[in-house]
Amino acid sequence: MLDVGASIPEFSLKATDGRLVTAEGLRGRRFVLYFYPKDDTPGCTRQACDFRDQLPQFAQIGVPVFGVSADTESSHMKFAAKYSLGFPLLADPELTLLKAIGVWVQKSMYGKTYMGVTRATLVIDANGRVEKVWEKVKPEGHAEDVLTYLGGAAKKAAPAETQAAAKKTISAKKAAPAGQAAAAKKSAPAKKAAPETKAAAAKKAKR
Repeated sequence: MLDVGASIPEFSLKATDGRLVTAEGLRGRRFVLYFYPKDDTPGCTRQACDFRDQLPQFAQIGVPVFGVSADTESSHMKFAAKYSLGFPLLADPELTLLKAIGVWVQKSMYGKTYMGVTRATLVIDANGRVEKVWEKVKPEGHAEDVLTYLGGAAKKAAPAETQAAAKKTISAKKAAPAGQAAAAKKSAPAKKAAPETKAAAAKKAKR
Protein backbone atom coordinates (compact mmCIF):
# COMPACT_ATOMS: atom_id res chain seq x y z
CA MET A 1 0.00 0.00 0.00
CA LEU A 2 1.30 3.47 -0.85
CA ASP A 3 2.20 5.63 2.11
CA VAL A 4 1.03 9.17 2.75
CA GLY A 5 3.22 11.54 0.73
CA ALA A 6 3.93 9.04 -2.05
CA SER A 7 3.20 10.05 -5.65
CA ILE A 8 0.24 8.37 -7.31
CA PRO A 9 1.49 6.14 -10.15
CA GLU A 10 0.57 7.09 -13.69
CA PHE A 11 -2.56 5.32 -14.90
CA SER A 12 -5.03 5.44 -17.77
CA LEU A 13 -8.31 3.60 -17.20
CA LYS A 14 -11.69 3.53 -18.92
CA ALA A 15 -14.58 4.89 -16.86
CA THR A 16 -18.29 4.15 -16.92
CA ASP A 17 -19.03 7.70 -18.09
CA GLY A 18 -17.06 7.05 -21.29
CA ARG A 19 -13.95 8.97 -20.30
CA LEU A 20 -10.37 7.81 -20.23
CA VAL A 21 -9.30 8.83 -16.73
CA THR A 22 -5.59 9.49 -16.17
CA ALA A 23 -3.45 10.60 -13.27
CA GLU A 24 -2.15 13.48 -15.38
CA GLY A 25 -5.68 14.60 -16.26
CA LEU A 26 -6.60 14.80 -12.57
CA ARG A 27 -3.53 16.82 -11.59
CA GLY A 28 -4.43 20.12 -9.97
CA ARG A 29 -7.37 18.89 -7.88
CA ARG A 30 -8.03 16.60 -4.95
CA PHE A 31 -9.87 13.38 -5.68
CA VAL A 32 -10.89 10.13 -4.01
CA LEU A 33 -9.94 6.66 -5.23
CA TYR A 34 -11.73 3.86 -3.44
CA PHE A 35 -10.79 0.27 -4.24
CA TYR A 36 -13.28 -2.56 -3.79
CA PRO A 37 -13.26 -6.35 -4.44
CA LYS A 38 -16.11 -6.96 -6.90
CA ASP A 39 -19.14 -5.43 -8.60
CA ASP A 40 -22.64 -6.18 -7.32
CA THR A 41 -21.61 -8.08 -4.19
CA PRO A 42 -23.24 -7.22 -0.84
CA GLY A 43 -20.46 -5.23 0.82
CA CYS A 44 -19.35 -3.51 -2.37
CA THR A 45 -22.93 -2.57 -3.21
CA ARG A 46 -23.51 -1.01 0.22
CA GLN A 47 -20.28 0.95 -0.10
CA ALA A 48 -21.06 2.16 -3.62
CA CYS A 49 -24.57 3.24 -2.61
CA ASP A 50 -23.17 5.15 0.36
CA PHE A 51 -20.86 7.10 -1.95
CA ARG A 52 -23.79 7.63 -4.34
CA ASP A 53 -25.96 9.04 -1.55
CA GLN A 54 -23.22 11.41 -0.38
CA LEU A 55 -22.26 12.48 -3.91
CA PRO A 56 -23.94 15.93 -3.76
CA GLN A 57 -21.79 16.74 -0.71
CA PHE A 58 -18.61 15.66 -2.51
CA ALA A 59 -19.64 17.78 -5.49
CA GLN A 60 -20.26 20.75 -3.23
CA ILE A 61 -16.65 20.73 -2.05
CA GLY A 62 -15.34 19.94 -5.53
CA VAL A 63 -13.81 16.52 -4.85
CA PRO A 64 -14.63 13.81 -7.41
CA VAL A 65 -14.96 10.16 -6.41
CA PHE A 66 -13.77 7.16 -8.43
CA GLY A 67 -14.39 3.51 -7.63
CA VAL A 68 -11.80 1.00 -8.88
CA SER A 69 -11.84 -2.79 -9.14
CA ALA A 70 -10.54 -5.54 -11.39
CA ASP A 71 -13.94 -5.93 -13.07
CA THR A 72 -14.38 -5.19 -16.75
CA GLU A 73 -15.91 -2.04 -18.19
CA SER A 74 -19.03 -4.03 -19.13
CA SER A 75 -19.43 -5.30 -15.57
CA HIS A 76 -19.01 -1.78 -14.23
CA MET A 77 -21.67 -0.46 -16.61
CA LYS A 78 -24.22 -3.01 -15.39
CA PHE A 79 -23.38 -2.35 -11.76
CA ALA A 80 -23.61 1.43 -12.17
CA ALA A 81 -26.92 1.20 -14.06
CA LYS A 82 -28.49 -1.21 -11.56
CA TYR A 83 -27.87 1.08 -8.59
CA SER A 84 -27.90 4.47 -10.35
CA LEU A 85 -24.34 5.24 -9.35
CA GLY A 86 -23.63 8.82 -10.30
CA PHE A 87 -19.85 8.64 -10.10
CA PRO A 88 -17.35 6.90 -12.44
CA LEU A 89 -16.12 3.35 -11.88
CA LEU A 90 -12.69 2.65 -13.34
CA ALA A 91 -12.06 -0.75 -14.91
CA ASP A 92 -8.64 -2.29 -14.20
CA PRO A 93 -8.83 -5.92 -15.39
CA GLU A 94 -5.10 -5.81 -16.23
CA LEU A 95 -4.41 -4.91 -12.56
CA THR A 96 -2.17 -2.01 -13.58
CA LEU A 97 -3.27 0.48 -10.94
CA LEU A 98 -4.34 -2.12 -8.38
CA LYS A 99 -0.85 -3.62 -8.20
CA ALA A 100 0.88 -0.22 -8.29
CA ILE A 101 -1.18 1.02 -5.35
CA GLY A 102 -0.67 -2.24 -3.45
CA VAL A 103 -4.29 -3.34 -3.08
CA TRP A 104 -3.99 -6.54 -5.13
CA VAL A 105 -3.15 -8.96 -2.33
CA GLN A 106 -3.40 -12.56 -1.23
CA LYS A 107 -6.63 -13.23 0.61
CA SER A 108 -8.12 -16.28 2.28
CA MET A 109 -11.64 -17.63 2.71
CA TYR A 110 -12.81 -20.96 4.11
CA GLY A 111 -9.23 -22.18 4.26
CA LYS A 112 -8.47 -21.33 0.61
CA THR A 113 -6.12 -18.59 -0.55
CA TYR A 114 -6.61 -16.47 -3.63
CA MET A 115 -5.62 -13.09 -5.06
CA GLY A 116 -8.04 -10.20 -4.89
CA VAL A 117 -8.59 -6.54 -4.10
CA THR A 118 -8.44 -5.42 -0.49
CA ARG A 119 -10.93 -2.70 0.38
CA ALA A 120 -9.04 0.60 0.73
CA THR A 121 -9.49 4.31 0.01
CA LEU A 122 -7.02 7.04 -0.88
CA VAL A 123 -7.37 10.80 -1.03
CA ILE A 124 -4.99 12.24 -3.61
CA ASP A 125 -4.00 15.90 -3.29
CA ALA A 126 -3.74 18.47 -6.07
CA ASN A 127 -0.06 17.63 -6.59
CA GLY A 128 -0.76 13.97 -7.25
CA ARG A 129 0.45 12.76 -3.85
CA VAL A 130 -1.30 10.50 -1.36
CA GLU A 131 -2.86 12.70 1.31
CA LYS A 132 -4.82 10.15 3.32
CA VAL A 133 -5.14 6.34 3.40
CA TRP A 134 -7.86 4.11 4.83
CA GLU A 135 -6.99 0.39 4.92
CA LYS A 136 -9.24 -2.62 5.59
CA VAL A 137 -12.29 -0.43 5.13
CA LYS A 138 -15.73 -1.43 6.40
CA PRO A 139 -18.40 -0.64 3.77
CA GLU A 140 -21.04 0.90 6.04
CA GLY A 141 -20.54 4.58 6.81
CA HIS A 142 -17.17 4.83 5.12
CA ALA A 143 -18.26 7.40 2.55
CA GLU A 144 -19.34 9.73 5.34
CA ASP A 145 -15.98 9.26 7.09
CA VAL A 146 -14.17 10.28 3.90
CA LEU A 147 -16.47 13.26 3.41
CA THR A 148 -15.96 14.41 6.99
CA TYR A 149 -12.18 14.22 6.57
CA LEU A 150 -12.43 16.33 3.42
CA GLY A 151 -14.47 18.97 5.23
CA GLY A 152 -17.83 18.03 3.76
CA ALA A 153 -21.24 18.73 5.23
CA ALA A 154 -22.63 15.24 5.88
CA LYS A 155 -22.29 15.33 9.68
CA LYS A 156 -22.58 19.12 9.93
CA ALA A 157 -26.02 19.00 8.35
CA ALA A 158 -27.39 16.61 10.95
CA PRO A 159 -27.65 19.09 13.88
CA ALA A 160 -29.61 21.55 11.72
CA GLU A 161 -32.06 18.82 10.75
CA THR A 162 -32.35 17.81 14.39
CA GLN A 163 -33.04 21.39 15.43
CA ALA A 164 -35.75 21.73 12.78
CA ALA A 165 -37.40 18.53 14.00
CA ALA A 166 -37.20 19.78 17.59
CA LYS A 167 -38.90 23.06 16.65
CA LYS A 168 -41.76 21.16 15.00
CA THR A 169 -42.17 19.03 18.12
CA ILE A 170 -42.25 22.11 20.40
CA SER A 171 -44.81 23.81 18.15
CA ALA A 172 -46.98 20.70 18.21
CA LYS A 173 -46.82 20.55 22.01
CA LYS A 174 -47.77 24.23 22.30
CA ALA A 175 -50.69 23.72 19.96
CA ALA A 176 -51.99 20.71 21.89
CA PRO A 177 -53.22 22.54 25.06
CA ALA A 178 -55.15 25.08 22.94
CA GLY A 179 -56.81 22.25 21.05
CA GLN A 180 -57.63 20.45 24.26
CA ALA A 181 -59.13 23.64 25.80
CA ALA A 182 -61.35 24.19 22.75
CA ALA A 183 -62.55 20.60 22.95
CA ALA A 184 -63.30 21.04 26.66
CA LYS A 185 -65.39 24.18 26.00
CA LYS A 186 -67.42 22.37 23.36
CA SER A 187 -68.13 19.45 25.69
CA ALA A 188 -69.10 21.68 28.67
CA PRO A 189 -72.33 23.11 27.16
CA ALA A 190 -73.37 19.63 26.16
CA LYS A 191 -73.09 18.45 29.75
CA LYS A 192 -75.08 21.44 31.05
CA ALA A 193 -77.84 20.86 28.48
CA ALA A 194 -78.38 17.30 29.56
CA PRO A 195 -80.29 18.02 32.86
CA GLU A 196 -82.59 20.52 31.07
CA THR A 197 -83.53 17.89 28.56
CA LYS A 198 -84.37 15.42 31.34
CA ALA A 199 -86.46 18.04 33.20
CA ALA A 200 -88.41 18.91 30.10
CA ALA A 201 -89.10 15.25 29.53
CA ALA A 202 -90.40 14.89 33.12
CA LYS A 203 -92.86 17.81 32.69
CA LYS A 204 -94.18 16.29 29.49
CA ALA A 205 -94.68 12.96 31.26
CA LYS A 206 -96.79 14.58 34.09
CA ARG A 207 -99.08 16.17 31.50
